[in-house]
Amino acid sequence: MGQTDPASYRFSVAPMMDYTDRHFRVLMRQITRRSLLYSEMVVAQALHHASREPGASATGGRLDRLLGFDPLEHPVALQVGGDDPALLAEATRLAADWGYDEINLNVGCPSEKVQKGRFGACLMAEPHRVADCVAAMAAASPLPVTVKHRIGIDGRDAYEDLLAFVDPVAAAGAQRFAVHARKAWLEGLDPKQNRTVPPLRYDVVHQLKRDRPGLTIELNGGLESLDACLEQLDQVDGAMVGRAAYAHPLMWVDVDRRVFGDGSQHPTSASQVVRGLIPYAERWRSRGERLWPIARHLVHVVEGVSGARRWRQQITQAAGARDAEPAVLAAAAQDLEERGL
Repeated sequence: MGQTDPASYRFSVAPMMDYTDRHFRVLMRQITRRSLLYSEMVVAQALHHASREPGASATGGRLDRLLGFDPLEHPVALQVGGDDPALLAEATRLAADWGYDEINLNVGCPSEKVQKGRFGACLMAEPHRVADCVAAMAAASPLPVTVKHRIGIDGRDAYEDLLAFVDPVAAAGAQRFAVHARKAWLEGLDPKQNRTVPPLRYDVVHQLKRDRPGLTIELNGGLESLDACLEQLDQVDGAMVGRAAYAHPLMWVDVDRRVFGDGSQHPTSASQVVRGLIPYAERWRSRGERLWPIARHLVHVVEGVSGARRWRQQITQAAGARDAEPAVLAAAAQDLEERGL
């Protein structure tokens, strides 16, 4: 496993549905070895049902699809969604059994589907329910339990409302708060609009850290560059990036040196990222799985240079074939190397 102290994670890549799967996390490990990487959100009830299927832990089984990851992904956190303390405790035990470094409770997603499942941002209106969930999770295993949430929801967006949420959840055992510095509108805005329309309020997150200095506070929302993250790290304990990491992965090659003071990894190029994925792709293909789920994440590795569009088209076509082998990645890496990328 990787680090175990939540306060040591100064930089992380946010959980993002349809993006931060096991393959993207391996890609990011070519770029940063020290950052905390999150899974996509997994619903606790889905884990409960999957764990009871015959051969649940078999390679390629449903539980493996939900929880499986490669050891080189450490440190890696499992994000779960739910509002049932017993189911979340079970999910925590599973996360520990599968070797995760941390478990994170989603109290930030504002989607209508998530609300119907009684979890996500709507739980900010029930801080003591969240506290019960966190307490059950903390008692279930030694894994650190953390929470990702907004600064408020709908009309409950006063600073006092935020403290009324954070304080009981902290008392229940939450070891880090990843705070998206926007409120969420549960009605009237879709998830995409909720990432952009409500204004960013970094000042609220800064005040939370000042008023609760003993808590580990991580800021999320609108961080588009490493310089922006470093500026925030003067006032909070951690910086979390989301779509900026997915859309521009090579922009973060200096994270380990500048955030963690670790200069042991040499600067990473696009060709090194692609070539670094080959051993993993070989392991993945040996399971009978397709290459495309890995290759689909490479479309943003090359950007802003002549021929980038053609390169993306070529690797998409080659890796999309059902019988595509890791040699596709080797050829793509060689193409980049020949162009000095």
